[in-house]
Amino acid sequence: MPSDAELTYADHYGRFCARRYAMSPMVGRLAGYLAVCDPPDPTVGELAEALMASRSAIAGAIKVLETLHTVRRWRSAGERMDRVRVDLSQPQSMGLDISEYEELRDLAYEGLELLRDASVERRAVLREMAAFAELILEQTRVIQEEWQKRRAALVASGELPAPGPHGEPGHSEGTDHRPEGGQP
Repeated sequence: MPSDAELTYADHYGRFCARRYAMSPMVGRLAGYLAVCDPPDPTVGELAEALMASRSAIAGAIKVLETLHTVRRWRSAGERMDRVRVDLSQPQSMGLDISEYEELRDLAYEGLELLRDASVERRAVLREMAAFAELILEQTRVIQEEWQKRRAALVASGELPAPGPHGEPGHSEGTDHRPEGGQP
């Protein structure tokens, strides 16, 4: 059973996500609770009970967080129910996904090509958009490299567990951490 402090934290996180990212409060509550729950890797049913929500509300929130690459479902060998864990191993989960800015840059250049004979004033919005996207791409790559170094230092110091055999966060022995269906 979650403590009052864990539920309060989940509520605070839910309000933060709703305010900052326009997520439903349940999505944020789930993300916050998964960060502090004990034991880790709860089932959908355990999450529904802990957060006093329906299984369908939890499943919907999990789907949103999976789309954001922030959580993943998995099953232990022999279990029939999915477990859920925070998974920060993907660049998207840490806000370091550059594909959005690559697409924005490409769209800006497409528009600039369309307006190649137009005045500087008419091209200004697209040129600024392209330049901004290029800056974000350059800096995000630097941040990604720096984050990998910093994360490795945290692992080396023992402040973070070493990644598991498939790159997932450290885990207890004897647990199959492959996604549903057994694929790595």
